[in-house]
Amino acid sequence: MHSLGTPVLLSFAIVTVVFLSVVSSDPDPLQDFCIADLTAGINITGFPCKNPALVTVDDFVYSGLVPSANISSIDRAGAIFGTVQRFPGLNTLGLSVARLDIDVGGIIVPHVHPRASELVYVERGSVYAAVVSSTGRLFAKVIRRGEVMIVPRGLLHWQMSTGGSRAKLIVTLNSQFPGIQFIARSMFGPQVPDEVLQKTFFLDKETIARVRSKF
Repeated sequence: MHSLGTPVLLSFAIVTVVFLSVVSSDPDPLQDFCIADLTAGINITGFPCKNPALVTVDDFVYSGLVPSANISSIDRAGAIFGTVQRFPGLNTLGLSVARLDIDVGGIIVPHVHPRASELVYVERGSVYAAVVSSTGRLFAKVIRRGEVMIVPRGLLHWQMSTGGSRAKLIVTLNSQFPGIQFIARSMFGPQVPDEVLQKTFFLDKETIARVRSKF
């Protein structure tokens, strides 16, 4: 009895590890492609497939990143996303893409992607790029044209312009639904009570009101 216990437990442990590694990312596709039928409802694995007979080469091409992002916000930065809702060809592939434009003195403010790791490529300019670990450790560096930085899934990060010209970044993420949560916007939104913000950030009500007005 005891001689069989260890192999069984080992096998169970291996199966568990493999299972967790599989379910921790977007599922693998079961066909060559599955262009999203955006007229249908979304399900746990994405959108249903468009009729393959109706698929054309245009379904594999996305032109949404050609124009610059709007940088007229207070952050002097903007983003254009290519997720499955805008680029149906990404359906079931576990990928999305984005273009970031950051004006001189601008910043893509601290945020997280709860369902994706991120690869940041600097096409033009330079940025102070940073990642903060769950233990509060800061990994930050000025990255320039041609350099790449990786952001592990779910970690706080930002990119801030450091050069004398506008920066352009191309970002890829390993989920068709990466999600995004901006820290300041989430905390200073209308649903978070003032008392929580006072105790968290040691701010008075007047300061909280001024910060809220920016969102």
